[in-house]
This record gives sequence, C-alpha cells and structure tokens, in this order.
Amino acid sequence: MKISSNFDSGNINVIEASMPGNIRLSINKDNGSDFYQWFHFRLSGAKNQLCALNIENMNEAAYPQGWVDYQAVASYDHENWFRVSTVYKDGILTIQHVPETDSVYYAYFAPYSYDRHQELVSSAATHDRVRLEVIGETCDGRDLDLLTIGEAGETKKKIWIIARQHPGESMAEWLVEGLLGRLLDDDDALSRDLLDKCVFYVMPNVNPDGSVRGHLRCNAKGQNLNRDWADPSRLDSPEIYYLRNKMDKIGLGLCLDVHGDEALPYNFIACFEGIPNLDQYNLDTAYMFGRELEKCNPDFQNEKGYGKSPQGTANLGMSTNQIASRFDAVAMTLEMPFKDTVDSPNPETGWSPQRSIKLGSSCLDALSKILDRL
Repeated sequence: MKISSNFDSGNINVIEASMPGNIRLSINKDNGSDFYQWFHFRLSGAKNQLCALNIENMNEAAYPQGWVDYQAVASYDHENWFRVSTVYKDGILTIQHVPETDSVYYAYFAPYSYDRHQELVSSAATHDRVRLEVIGETCDGRDLDLLTIGEAGETKKKIWIIARQHPGESMAEWLVEGLLGRLLDDDDALSRDLLDKCVFYVMPNVNPDGSVRGHLRCNAKGQNLNRDWADPSRLDSPEIYYLRNKMDKIGLGLCLDVHGDEALPYNFIACFEGIPNLDQYNLDTAYMFGRELEKCNPDFQNEKGYGKSPQGTANLGMSTNQIASRFDAVAMTLEMPFKDTVDSPNPETGWSPQRSIKLGSSCLDALSKILDRL
C-alpha cells in the first residue's frame, strides 16, 4: 500500500500508512504562507479493503468551518469524481472508503489539471474569432494566457472573465470551460449575438503556479493574489501586475471573477457595496445579473451569501472592489461551493465539474439580459 502526491496539484503529507484502517495524513501549507486546505493524492494497493484516511491537521486549516457537512471526492480514472463518506471530528477529517481498484485518487474538489488548462486554451485558440496572448509569466515561469474573443469595435462591450486567483478553487476553471464551450459554439444563436455586441477577455487560470503546486490560496511566493490588486508587485504578484496593466490598457465594462467558497453550500455573487465611489446604477446592474442567473439556472440563488460592507470600507486590494472603483464598471465575484448546494443537492457528486460547466453556460444567458445597461 502506498500514498503519493508527486503530481500536478498533488498535496498530502504521510505520517503513517502501514494499516488501511488507520492511515494518518496531514496537508502541507501553501509555499511561503500559513494557508492550507487543498488536498489531492493517490492511494494504491488497497483494493477491496476498508480504508480510513485520517487527515489530522484540519482544525488549523484556512477555513475549518468548511469541513462541517463536507464529503471528499474520489476517482478511479481522474475523470469521473464521486463523493465518499467523510466525517470531521476533533480536528480530524476521516475519509472512509473501500476502493474497487488498486488505484484511487482523493481530492478536496475535482482537480482541473494544468494539462487540461493548456488543452482548453489551445482548443479555443483554433477558433477564428479567438486570439491567444501571453501577457506575462508567473514566478515559476509559466505563461499567463489571455483569450480575446470577438472583434474589437467602438460600440462593443468589453467583458472580462477571470478565474482561479485562488488555485484550490478548481470549480472556477470548470465554469470557464462551460462558458467558453458555449461562447465558441457557432450553432448557438445567443453566443453569436453576444459576440456581435461584445469582446470577451477570458483568463481561465490566473494562478497556474499555485494550481500545479497544490496550493489552496496563494501563488508560488505565498501571495494571496486577491488581496494584491491595489498595488501589485511585478516580482511577487506578477499575475495581477500583468493582468491589471492589461485591463488598464483595454478597459472594461463588466468583470466576472470566479471563485469557490469552502464553507457556504450555495452559489452566489458578491459585489462592491463598500467602495468609496459607489455608482448605484452599476451596483443595480450587478444585482440584476444575479436575478437573471437565478431564473435561468436554479442551482444559483441570491438569498444567501456574504455580508455587504458599508460604503467606504471596501478592501480595494480585492479584485471586484478595485475593478468596480478603478473602471467605474460592473464587477462581481461568483462563488460556488466545495460541498453541495443545500437547495438542489446531489448526494452522489455534490457540487461537481458538470454542474459548474452548466452554470458557466448559464452566465451567458444572464449577461444577455443586462447587456443594454453596460
């Protein structure tokens, strides 16, 4: 029996793995920080044995409340993921499972691999309406890929979609895959109409270093990118430095920043109520987007979410606040759960890549309803 994590997005530390019924593990911190929560590892050689995988340092994870009612995901082929029995008690997360084969993967959420990211970007770039541009490099030397979709024009709306500032929130890139798949479907009338009116700037993975390293929240140098928007460093946060500079050059009318939330079992948006120069029209447009998304995809809801900051108290280091303030634009953070949705549960898969993909497609329906306000 062996446990390994020396692969793309792998993260686990083995304390003891001599008996299937008492495997002791811990999660490694993001490099250069105290954040940790993401795990992804393979168990081999335990076919048809009841395994108890005890991850012991969970009470000091970034969001311990995220373990309440949480079920880990497992896969035999790294493609199809399902939920397995998981219990959190006294700071230990215990996954109990009888593997059907001698190779099984366990993860915090279904990973979105760097290979799949490259395939997504390369496939999109074959479309005649798409231009791929590398806007810079990460700390580890990986490309920062930006897809421009549609032909620029003076009357065109500028729509930005960015995802995975926090690399462990892999559901964000699954959503972008769904959005891109529909947007580039020549047989989809709504997508054709949107591309006649808009130019889309899509960055499917803002933090590829953290994704490959198996981080929850930080880049290679331990920077939480979604706190660096006010004054990003080219050396420590090149991802935001190059991305914000590109936004400054191009401009924008709307930005959707896609994330995942560890604790809340809902899909929801967070807006920019706390910025000092609040434009109520822009805020109302963001709220309208949320209402339209709920109409076209019942997995989404608007009742539950984060509290609203009083005006003037917003953290301008966060993308949605900085972008709404900097560009006098509509900006939203879309959050999805690591768990399941309370209102529309699926016990077998919980919230899943497939449901994230569908929600990404639905975002285009909602966008079409508010386009005239941008």
